[in-house]
Amino acid sequence: MQSDYAKQGKTAAIVSYITIIGTIIAFFMNQENKNQFASFHIRQALGTWISFYLLIALANIFNSLMIHIAFYIFCIVLIVFGLILAIREEQKTVPILGPYFQEWFSFIK
Repeated sequence: MQSDYAKQGKTAAIVSYITIIGTIIAFFMNQENKNQFASFHIRQALGTWISFYLLIALANIFNSLMIHIAFYIFCIVLIVFGLILAIREEQKTVPILGPYFQEWFSFIK
């Protein structure tokens, strides 16, 4: 558990992992107060959802059920992991791609 500052951004952080629409809603929820905890999780969620759609599009190219299943499982694990971290008020990156998301989406403050 972190400080009260993390608790203030917890709602936006959790909402960001609930579909790509939730990420967009959380982005606008965070515009007024600019909570760093919420911004961190919004960057993680945005990267995870973009990865999800890109990997599924890539799987369609190969037209293989096994590749689809593997990509779905990978992305769902990342989303659930990020959601659990947001609920627990922890500011850790998702495995493998998380540090890149923080760098690529640094415009989200």
